[in-house]
Amino acid sequence: MPWLMTVLARKPPGFRGLCRKVWLPHGIGLINSSRRLSSTIGFLRHKCRTTEPNNATAFYIPFYAGLAVGKFLWHNCTAKDRDRLCEMMLTWVQDQPYYKKSNGWNHFITMGRISWDFRRSKDQDWGSSCIYMPGMRNITRLLIERNPWDYFDVGVPYPTGFHPRSDSDILQWQEFVRTRNRTNLFCFAGAKRGAIKNDFRGLLLSHCQNESDSCRVVDCAGTRCSNGTSAILETFLNSDFCLQPRGDSFTRRSIFDCMLAGSIPVLFWKRTAYYQYDWFLPGEPERYSVFIHRNEVKNGTSVREVLESYSKEEVRKMREKVIDYIPKFVYARPHEGLESIKDAFDVAIDGVLKRFKEQEERFYKW
Repeated sequence: MPWLMTVLARKPPGFRGLCRKVWLPHGIGLINSSRRLSSTIGFLRHKCRTTEPNNATAFYIPFYAGLAVGKFLWHNCTAKDRDRLCEMMLTWVQDQPYYKKSNGWNHFITMGRISWDFRRSKDQDWGSSCIYMPGMRNITRLLIERNPWDYFDVGVPYPTGFHPRSDSDILQWQEFVRTRNRTNLFCFAGAKRGAIKNDFRGLLLSHCQNESDSCRVVDCAGTRCSNGTSAILETFLNSDFCLQPRGDSFTRRSIFDCMLAGSIPVLFWKRTAYYQYDWFLPGEPERYSVFIHRNEVKNGTSVREVLESYSKEEVRKMREKVIDYIPKFVYARPHEGLESIKDAFDVAIDGVLKRFKEQEERFYKW
């Protein structure tokens, strides 16, 4: 494999001391999503990048794990097919002197899918066994859905359709959603899961349809919402709250589309956001969201009545917190970047470097 090594090294303003150095090997030739490509470009353009790996304290592995397994998930492929590329990558990485020195503790990777796609225990099960392979154990993994009980999994936001080119783009968008005239109390964009017994999405869809004077529905049956639609964004922009049940897994991209529009998410599983995105949605969750346990809804609790119990001032404060968080979960255009505002990429880098520093200072390693 033709690998090019680069590192992060220069001191950025306000970083509090040393800029933690990151080694960036790349060139494996696989790209699984725009966010993964953006990550690689972002590292190449990062203000701390250097070409001196011998001085590095953190090493990035831009292996596109999501693409490496994705093409083998829905076809008649074997477990070996789904594992092959990850095994090749780890064989190479483990042979590098920098990995051998740390046993992977100062390496990290963005994997482009949910954690469960890489946790196959048996050959006949879904996905790859990449996370369980020798060599991956101590590597920090950035995923759109983490396993909350695995220290090395870190949840990062799903990409939205908004990729700002400048601080001005961010500030203008924040002001736009802040001053938006919202005519609906709440909304729901989604579809029933007919094959699932007691489908909770179907329950929410029916609840919203029965409250049509205060709730707006975007029925995403079939593939109508697969690539996004202006109707979804318009619905979020026009609603104070947006209902966010779990998706096909515990998390859902729609949470970030909803918050991007300045709408306050209503959650029914804590694992949908609260146990996922600590670096990007910090603080008390009740300041930016509403939580109603799914069992309460199943037992007759009215979502509308819960949401109507919030005063206009409470809603305004919650929306302001949502708007404050927008820069933290959007990915700026990699070739432009932002001037002074930190986007999701910057937050992720800061989080990784802080984690590696703490590992050294607090003797987290085993």
